[in-house]
Amino acid sequence: MQVIAEVKTDSPFGWHASKSWEELFEIANQIGDIISIHTDRRWNGSFELLKKARTLTNKPILAKGIHTSDADITKALTHGADFVLVVGRLPAIHTDVCLIEANTIDELKAIPTHLKAVWNSRDLNNGELKPDLFVQARKHFSGWLCQASNIAHLDDVDERADAILVGTHLPSFAREKMSHGFVVY
Repeated sequence: MQVIAEVKTDSPFGWHASKSWEELFEIANQIGDIISIHTDRRWNGSFELLKKARTLTNKPILAKGIHTSDADITKALTHGADFVLVVGRLPAIHTDVCLIEANTIDELKAIPTHLKAVWNSRDLNNGELKPDLFVQARKHFSGWLCQASNIAHLDDVDERADAILVGTHLPSFAREKMSHGFVVY
C-alpha cells in the first residue's frame, strides 16, 4: 500500500495547519511514497509550489487540485508533477499519470478500471463527509483505488486500498506510523 503524503496548509472549509509548508513537506518527504502538492489556491496551493517541491525531493509528486481542463494537466506536468489529480471528469490526455477522483459512486463506476481512481470521503463542494464509505467505493471499482481524507490513525486505513492519501492529519499519522513501526508498501 502506497502512502501519498499531502502537504496542505489550509482548506476552504476553515482548517489551518499548525505547521508551515516547509515543516509539512519534511514530514511528507519522510513518510510518503508520493508527495502531494496542492495547486488550487483554495487550499493555499500553486503551480509554483510544484516547482519548489521538485527541487526538494526525488520522490514522485502528485499535483493535487481539481484540474478542470486538460491544460491544467499539462501545466502541472511541466511544473514538476509526476502524477495529476483530476476531479469529476475523465481527461483526454495523459490518463496514464492521472488519478481520477470521483464525486459520486456513479462517477466511480464510469471510470475505466485500467485508470487510477481516488475515493475521497469528503465532499469537495461543502467539506462534509460523503454518505458512501470507502468499502462501498471498493465494491464498485476493482482497479487501483486510493482512499483519501479523514485518515488520522492507522486504524482508519482500509486494507482494501491500494494507496492512502493523508493530509490534514499528516503530522499525527506520521508519529503514530513511526511509533508502531508500521510499514506501508
